[in-house]
Amino acid sequence: MSRVYKVVVVGLGKRGRHHAAAFKNNPRFELAGISTRDPARLEKAAAELGNPRASTDALALARDVRPDVFCFCTPPTVRLPLIKAGIESKAALIAYEKPIALSMNEAIEIRKAVRAAGVKTVVSHQHRYGQHYQKVAQIIQSGAIGRVHTVYGHSVGWMLHLFTHLVDYMRWYNGNAEAEWVMGQAAGRGKLADNHPSPDHVAGIIHFANGVRGYIETGAGAPDVPEVDYWWRKNRIGAQGTEGFAEVLTGGGWRAVTKSGVQSGEGCMNYDLDMPPYVEDMARWLDDDGQVHPCNGESAYKGFEITMGVLRSVVERGQIQLPLGPGEPEIDAVGKVLPDRPVLLSMEASRKEYPTAAS
Repeated sequence: MSRVYKVVVVGLGKRGRHHAAAFKNNPRFELAGISTRDPARLEKAAAELGNPRASTDALALARDVRPDVFCFCTPPTVRLPLIKAGIESKAALIAYEKPIALSMNEAIEIRKAVRAAGVKTVVSHQHRYGQHYQKVAQIIQSGAIGRVHTVYGHSVGWMLHLFTHLVDYMRWYNGNAEAEWVMGQAAGRGKLADNHPSPDHVAGIIHFANGVRGYIETGAGAPDVPEVDYWWRKNRIGAQGTEGFAEVLTGGGWRAVTKSGVQSGEGCMNYDLDMPPYVEDMARWLDDDGQVHPCNGESAYKGFEITMGVLRSVVERGQIQLPLGPGEPEIDAVGKVLPDRPVLLSMEASRKEYPTAAS
């Protein structure tokens, strides 16, 4: 009989509830504990989730339950302390929200800590489980678009919400090739005070070791995706090859042009569909070290390294070689050099999210 793994989920906002429900509904897991600092939210969530053990003290709960999986879904201002809490609880796997950190320094410390403890990590770039994302990967991997020479991704959402998502899927569509250097530019200070602090608009170039070039943009100046109505799902990720292209729209299906002709299909970001296989793959990895989770922390680290490299390029005004070592925290450094002038919008529909943009 397959082993059942105990889980503690910390943070019960929208994403925390998605995780908790997915674990509860999977027979490979026991939702053994939940935690949030808000007592009313905790009581409501406990009732909805079958009344697992509940506490406003996440650290004490983790110590008492000793979960196999320590999962936290909190704002990015709390990363390293909760990683350490998961390690202290003796969890075999720590699952948490992107971005993995707020600086390269913190990411390096997290990587050192989990490696020293021998703990597996999974980061929720779960969009890749969408049928439309999967279909594009299948087309690219089949060779139907020929030799890939360019991968790309853009989103109107700001950097620390979406950039690592885009990078993760771009790397996937490029066979997870290593990045050798990046170069970037940024504009707008409005979102530097957000709980996902970011320049309002960031654009980057990525040079991969296999010769493929990546182009990425997030924020107020990124292109519209007119095929998608819902603002947060206006994301386009794809690959161009010698014989065609294939791309996914987070809220609008997929399309491809190959030697066989024009193809397209449906698909939209859907947590109810994406979360079950995302957590199921955690059980597989816990069962077998060889069944590495597609959203493993080492892959997320490489994507975050690209992200922070782009910000370092904004500060240093040139190419940034990877891998990165420690340095001045990137958001702080960018805040010192960004001009104090309003960002320019690519479309008026973004003004609600970028109220300091130029009129």
